[in-house]
Formats: sequence, structure tokens, C-alpha cells
Amino acid sequence: MLKSDNNNMQHNGRSARLPRKRFYRARAHSNPLSDSHFPIPIIPADMDYSQHFPYFFPSRSSDDDDGSAPPRKIRFADIGCGFGGLLVGLSPLFPDTLMIGMELRDKVTEYVKERILALRAANPGQYENISVVRTNSMKYVPNYFEKGQLSKMFFLFPDPHFKEKNHRRRVISLQLLDEYAYALEVGGIIYTITDVDELGDWMRSCLEDHPLFEAVPEEELEADPVVRLLSSATEEGQKVARNGGQTFRAVYRRISEKE
Repeated sequence: MLKSDNNNMQHNGRSARLPRKRFYRARAHSNPLSDSHFPIPIIPADMDYSQHFPYFFPSRSSDDDDGSAPPRKIRFADIGCGFGGLLVGLSPLFPDTLMIGMELRDKVTEYVKERILALRAANPGQYENISVVRTNSMKYVPNYFEKGQLSKMFFLFPDPHFKEKNHRRRVISLQLLDEYAYALEVGGIIYTITDVDELGDWMRSCLEDHPLFEAVPEEELEADPVVRLLSSATEEGQKVARNGGQTFRAVYRRISEKE
């Protein structure tokens, strides 16, 4: 079984002091098409989440573990999670739901790990349901999630890749939506937001053209507590708000093939 590279997610005796972002700054974006060197599970079952979520995966003796309880699974995925603001905002809203952030940049991933550890230490029993992995979600989503495993996926302020020749690097495309549809359960929701008008049109168009997604009605969005976090929880969203910028949101539901 593949051991996670997050062994330091165990937090006994760790300091509750939040990490400082200035020590974890990295390039704003990474090339998602380049080869990276970090462990990748061959299949989802290879992931050892006990290191990520020790509260939900308590150690048991062989006599106590009768195998009757199914293992908990990740239900929310924040693709390109940045500094983890959305995960932190979602955690208390869904305290029993396991959530993972997927981030390509190594320093940023390390920051999120340390941030979660500090929050757990400062708030015993809280923030135990969130974690992060360093990975390339444009290549490896099927390696982490089984068919229909996820109920929510988030794509907040992704790299716009303005040049036409770089559109293939965009994290939302018709091809990649096939993989996201595989990982999402029927009824699951994909949330996107950007401050780039052209990218907003692109993401909405891709979702609209894909046969396995339909737009979530506005009245549902108004009642969804998650929607309010899309523009306020992340560092990027807060920067847009400070500058008086506009955001463009597209929220779509996974539907069955028969629909």
C-alpha cells in the first residue's frame, strides 16, 4: 500500500502557531503539462489516508477491527487549492465530510499542511476533516478517486492561460470534464469561479456543452452555503474583492447519461 508523503500530518505535540506565508511563497503558477516527481497512487485504494485524517482513522488492534465499518472516503476535492482558504472555510460547515486539496506547487502544499496542523492544535477536535496532497490533478484525478466517489469539486480562480496556444493547459476542458464526471456522483456539483471574463465564458461553455452536466438553478445557488465561500474564502477571491473586481461563476450538476 502506498504511504502518503504527508507523514507530518500527524499533529501530536505540534505548535498551534500558524505558518507565515512569506516563508512558503512560490511561483504563482506551475506548468501542469510538465512531468513532476512525487508519489502517485496507482489506484485509489493505494492511498493511505490514516496519515491525513488520524481522527477519522484511529489505530485499532486486530481484535477490535471486525471489518464491519466501511472505510471513510474523500467526498470534496478542491482542485488547485492554493493556500487552503476554501478548505478551512468548508471544514466547520461539513465537519464529518472528508475533503482534500490538490496542489501542484510544493511550497504552497507545505504551507497548507502546516496551516492545518496549527489549526488542529489550536482547536482540538476541529479541522480534522481536511488535508492536502501535492499532485497534478490534470493528470491524476482517476488515480485518487473511484467512480462516483465525490459529491463536490471546486475550481476557484484557476490559471487563465491567456495565450491560445496554452488553452490546453486550462484545468476546465471538455476532455478533463470526462474525468471529473467520472469522479463525481450523479447529483454531485462542480463549482467554478474566476475574475477573468474570457475564462469564465470558456468554463461555462465547456460545462454547457458537456452531456453529463447541467446548470444549477439560481434559486438553489442562493440557498447553498458553499456558494458564499467561492468569492470570499481564498486569497485570490479576497484580492479581487479588495480591488473591486468582478467575478464570473459557473456551477453545474453531474447528471446521469439517461438524462
